[in-house]
Parts: sequence; C-alpha cells; structure tokens
Amino acid sequence: MQGNGEPMHTPALTLEYPRVLSIAGSDSGGGAGIQADLKTISALGCYGMTAITALTAQNTQGVRAIHGVPPEMLRDQIDAVVEDMGVHAVKIGMLHAPEIVMTVAQAIDRHALPNVVLDPVMVATSGAVLIDVPAISVLVRELFGRAVVVTPNLDEAALLVGRALRTEADMEAAGRELLTRGARAVLVKGGHLQGHSVSDLLLTQEGSLHWMRAPRIATANTHGTGCTLSSAIASYLAQGATLLEAVQGAREYVRGALEAGAQVRTGQGSGPLNHGYQPVTMCRLRIDLAA
Repeated sequence: MQGNGEPMHTPALTLEYPRVLSIAGSDSGGGAGIQADLKTISALGCYGMTAITALTAQNTQGVRAIHGVPPEMLRDQIDAVVEDMGVHAVKIGMLHAPEIVMTVAQAIDRHALPNVVLDPVMVATSGAVLIDVPAISVLVRELFGRAVVVTPNLDEAALLVGRALRTEADMEAAGRELLTRGARAVLVKGGHLQGHSVSDLLLTQEGSLHWMRAPRIATANTHGTGCTLSSAIASYLAQGATLLEAVQGAREYVRGALEAGAQVRTGQGSGPLNHGYQPVTMCRLRIDLAA
C-alpha cells in the first residue's frame, strides 16, 4: 500500500529475455543434445527452454540405450512452454520416430513458431543410429519447409541425398538438391572432409551461396559440435540477427569452444566442447507495449 492508503501499482514490464526452445534428445553425458543446447544458449546470452524427445544413456564412447518420449508428452512440453513464456527461436535436434516428427510439425503450425533451425540428427559421433529409417522421409516432407535453415553434416547430407560426398563440389550439389526438396536454406557442414581446412556452405532458395572456410582445429573433443552450432544459430536469430549473421556468429562460437576445450580430457572417447569459454551476460530485449 502507498502512504495514502491506495494500492501500489507495479510498473509495466518493458524488457524480456530472448528465448530459445530446444526440441531434442537428452545426452546423459552432457556433451550433446539438450544439455549442449542449454549450455550454448546460456553462453550466448539467451534464455533456454526444452522439450525432450528422447532419453539416451550415453557418454563420450557411445550410446548405450534410447528411450523415446511419448508424442503426447512431447506435445505437452511444447505447449506448456510456448503458451506461457513464448519463443523467439527454436532449435530442433533428435527426432527418432515418424510420430515425433509429426508432433513437432503440428506444434510449429499450431503456435506459428518463428526462426526454426533444423539439425537433422541421424548418427551420433560414435556411429550410433539415432533415427528410424521411416522417420527420415517424414522429416524431409514435414519439417524442411517449416525451418528457416537445415544444418546437415556431411554424413547426414549424404544419407539424405543417397550418395557419398567427398568434395566441395559434392557438398554444393547436395545442398542444391536439398533446396529442391523443400528446404528454405541449407547449411552443409564439411567438417568430415579431409584436409587442413574446414569448409561450410550456406545456400538459400533466393539463390545466395556463401562458402565459409577456416583452418581445422586439432582436437579429439568434437562430441556435440552439430548440436552446439544449431543452437547457436537459433540463439543469434532470437536476438535479431539475419540468417547469414547467425551462421557466421555460430561458427565463431563453435570454433572458440573447440579451441578452448582441445587440451582437456573428459571421458575416454570424443569429449565435449568448452561451451562456457566466453559467456555473455543475459540479453534483454525491449517489448513493444503497443503491439
């Protein structure tokens, strides 16, 4: 109460955090999946939220077991977050079954989810298969056109187009083919190509083509690199970056995390990145109260 006996009025809120929803699988080892996404989103100054698609028992050496979440539970997670808190960007990772893919596609439409980044997670760093074969065609049909960008690595792109990719020319051909299959933009990651440099390629439906090259970082700790990159792209999009700016910023963040964690041993296999090497204070966006 104020001194004159009148109730005190709370000032109208004019700020909000940029919020990123990760729809992905859980990695008990903490290096990939939901765990890597939350670390990345926080490190880049955004507020992370999750909708878990599957539980995995895994570590740096491999995946021991996968337990899928029922579609109804996935739907309820997404609805609970979006209906109360809202979303500025979405990162989609491991979707292991057709019904899970459909649940996510329906949620995107139901809530008009913005800035969707699709990482078509199919094979873990250890080689474990993380998606049912029937789910692949459903993922292409239902999610390619709903995402602002699809981010396959070389192995995933090869699986999607049905042939081996061994050169930069192969990468470009695969990216163009994925555009014809409904993707609005494709980031083909060339980290698995041989050589002393790493080449990534961003193509869009509008015809733009951007090669991004950098020296290869010598490290065995690459577990969760793709998850980290896609959630970083979503984080930059949530803050208002263009797609190209988001991809470039995400690549710089991943390279920094790789370098910072290169000499650290965590586990007996492919270790994680150092997600917290240069954290950013949580960003605050102004709310347009007239909107």
